[in-house]
Amino acid sequence: MGTSFNWRKSKVGNEELENWLRHSLSPNVNFEFDSVQIEQKWFGVLEITAAVGSTVMFKKEEFIRIGSYTKKLNDYPAVKKELWSKLRYRDFETQAAKTDLELAQALDMLDYSTYFSLLNKSIPEGRGNIVHDLLEDKLLKKQDNGLFTITNLGAVLFARRLAEFPTVSRKAIRVVQFEGKSKVQLLKEYIGQKGYALGFEGLMEFLNALLPTKEVIAVAMRKTKMPYPKIALRETIANALIHQDFSISGTGPVVEVYADRIEICNPGAPLVDIMRIIDSPPKSRNEKLASLMRRLGMCEELGTGWDKIVATCELMQLPTPEIQVYEENTKVILFSFIPYSMLTGDAKLRACYFHACISYINQEPMNNSSLRKRFGLDEKNASSISRLLKEAAEKGYIRVVEPDTAPRYMRYVPYWA
Repeated sequence: MGTSFNWRKSKVGNEELENWLRHSLSPNVNFEFDSVQIEQKWFGVLEITAAVGSTVMFKKEEFIRIGSYTKKLNDYPAVKKELWSKLRYRDFETQAAKTDLELAQALDMLDYSTYFSLLNKSIPEGRGNIVHDLLEDKLLKKQDNGLFTITNLGAVLFARRLAEFPTVSRKAIRVVQFEGKSKVQLLKEYIGQKGYALGFEGLMEFLNALLPTKEVIAVAMRKTKMPYPKIALRETIANALIHQDFSISGTGPVVEVYADRIEICNPGAPLVDIMRIIDSPPKSRNEKLASLMRRLGMCEELGTGWDKIVATCELMQLPTPEIQVYEENTKVILFSFIPYSMLTGDAKLRACYFHACISYINQEPMNNSSLRKRFGLDEKNASSISRLLKEAAEKGYIRVVEPDTAPRYMRYVPYWA
């Protein structure tokens, strides 16, 4: 019959329908309105992506259909338990990004040549052999009707154009450069158009071009010095891609470049205690994405990423990166060089604690001398470092190994050791 309903013009009160729905619903729901004309009749289409990982809430309340009625989910504990059990085992990576594709269409939408190149493999002869590897890595699925599905994993890593995949189109990484130390003046902006694996090296090159460099002469050789360790920058961005919560719609990883720092933000709270991020067994809400990105050489081996981030910042005597956790986002801040005398008290304590963690993991002693070296300080600063160590111990960040030892010989370990 068609319809006269126009979702673009429809309002709830004085608010547009789509905007009202988006702020009334929890951010883990993804939906899209569309309109299509068939035989001079208009039809409205509302496409809702299946929930992954957690239920969708309306005005902070969960609902479920019982027969012909809409009921509050909390009133049906047995149904809620069954629903959560099903949601828990639905992972985003293997869900469909595009369905009912001929093989030629699927291979045209994904850059499979980059897939084989990053794995250091030759492209197999024939489409049958090519598709075998893509099926093995869950980038494609074969449907019962002989057609193919591109999974979210395949799209988010190897899409030639992310915009063609509604489930991941808003997960493109965004880089923004600001003038000075605030958001007042925007200088440049970059939004990724390709899958992460295709665009990662280009992203890093663009980011490195934004950063100020200086030339130093060492042993008669001129070298370019970056304000941040390349490993730390690369690993932090890779972590943001890997550990993001894909169920939070409408937002993706963002890199903000300031004169004195870089802030990397991704949707989703950490799955481990940030104070134990170096020592705890690694967890990821996107295991298949994490595994494949490591095989592709985009990030470090499982569990070593943060070790290298902190260690490389220490080698350059930079402030220890800061992790800020919000309700639905995680932000990591990398700082350029700040003299010890200008560091805040929290920055000094953070550096002291993570130096203890790195030393303990590497089975090296952490003492006044090692901490002075970490900050690039002379022996004349031993007393100020002693005060810092004492404060860190009193606040429970570190502990003394042998309390009866003379102060200059005291060794320290993190509180959990």
